[in-house]
Amino acid sequence: MKIPDETEETSLNHTTHLLQALLDATPRAHHFKSKWSSIAAKLTSLSSHLSSLSSPTTSTPTNPLSLDLLRSLSLTLSSALSLLTPCLSPSPLPSGKLKTQNDVDSISARLDRHLNDLHVLLKSGVLHDDAVSVSPSSKRDSTRAEARNLITRLQIGTVESKNSAMDSLLTLLQEDDKNVLIAVAQGVVPVLVRLLDCSSSFEVKEKTVNAISRVSAVDSSKHVLIAEGLVLLNNLLRVVESGSGVAREKACIALKALTHSRENARAIGSRGGISSLLAICEAGTPSSQAAAARVLRDLSLFDEVKENFIEENALRILLTLLASGTSLAQENAIGCLCNLVKDDFQLKLLVAREGGIDSLKSYWDSVSNVKSLEVAVELALSNLMGFAGNRSIFRKEERGIVVAVQLLDPLTRNLDRKYPVSLLASLVHSKNCRKQMIAAGACGFLQKLVEMDVEGAKKLLESLGKGKIWGVFARP
Repeated sequence: MKIPDETEETSLNHTTHLLQALLDATPRAHHFKSKWSSIAAKLTSLSSHLSSLSSPTTSTPTNPLSLDLLRSLSLTLSSALSLLTPCLSPSPLPSGKLKTQNDVDSISARLDRHLNDLHVLLKSGVLHDDAVSVSPSSKRDSTRAEARNLITRLQIGTVESKNSAMDSLLTLLQEDDKNVLIAVAQGVVPVLVRLLDCSSSFEVKEKTVNAISRVSAVDSSKHVLIAEGLVLLNNLLRVVESGSGVAREKACIALKALTHSRENARAIGSRGGISSLLAICEAGTPSSQAAAARVLRDLSLFDEVKENFIEENALRILLTLLASGTSLAQENAIGCLCNLVKDDFQLKLLVAREGGIDSLKSYWDSVSNVKSLEVAVELALSNLMGFAGNRSIFRKEERGIVVAVQLLDPLTRNLDRKYPVSLLASLVHSKNCRKQMIAAGACGFLQKLVEMDVEGAKKLLESLGKGKIWGVFARP
């Protein structure tokens, strides 16, 4: 039967006619009476929803969502009528009992989906938006209406229509942070989490992760993601473990927003998340390595998961990343190592023996970002140089002390000088190290740092001065 191609009103009339015909016929079913009785109850609910759809406050002649839904429902009702006809006769079923039963169950499931879609559509408010929109609105109002429309489309219809809606949503979210806030206010996050949890489409899931990562990039929206709890966390971990390269990177970005609580850190550790993140650090794309290392850096702050890092051989993987990753991946690897070896002399020695100080020195020589330098110096000072064996390793580095002295330069902005000062102070007792510091210009820098009241600068300058004096007295 051809479905009229006009307005919502004609489509609604056609659908209502089919529905009434089914309601009239189902009580006469001879085969599968209980199943048809259950279908009749669903048809009654559908009839109520269709009445709401024709209400003056929601009725619009051209709303594409309601038109698509009505067309889809009409096709299901037409199929149901064709299936019901042989069931009305006591004669044997032409297609056989088993196949007909499966077909009836399929119709029942399709009606469930239509009921859900109608419920979502009526509840969403998009029909009301169209009904009252008679004049141009502000850009914010327009964006709000578009977001609500897309959120509704993500919840109804076929996989293909949801995939198309997701493309449009991603475009909207990428335009502006304000669009993200508007979409979050309209309830996009719970819908995205349900899609990630329930969608059977791999493509839709990957795009959903992308949308969630975009939301996580806006600080004022992170609390909404955190509120989704373990459901979101578990689904993101699945993507981290088995998604595509891009999806794994986006999942790591989203996961970062969830790693600041002890409970979530424990959950990630107990679900194999640290192992999956380290696997990305070993063999992921450069950008996904940096994202995974950032999550690991946050997790390493919690003592509860430290054992997970040790069990997964994290030190070796992080040191490899420090030696060969991008500058951002290296910075995050250093930060993670810094947290892991804190207050653990055995780990500090292990890092040094595995070439950690060599890698740090190479990193200092190549990096231009001042904040990254500070993180590296902090690792070398607070977590490695406190161990005497590691200080001897550092002293043997050809340019290690020279680089550390260069960090004293007051012209280097946004760097806390207490780190290089303390690092050099831990080595000043060595005559050879003192000579290297003086030759590299440490005294001139320290004079300026003393004037700036930098912690430890005066004491280090005095130590270098004493070294000069004792050197004079040592000569006849």
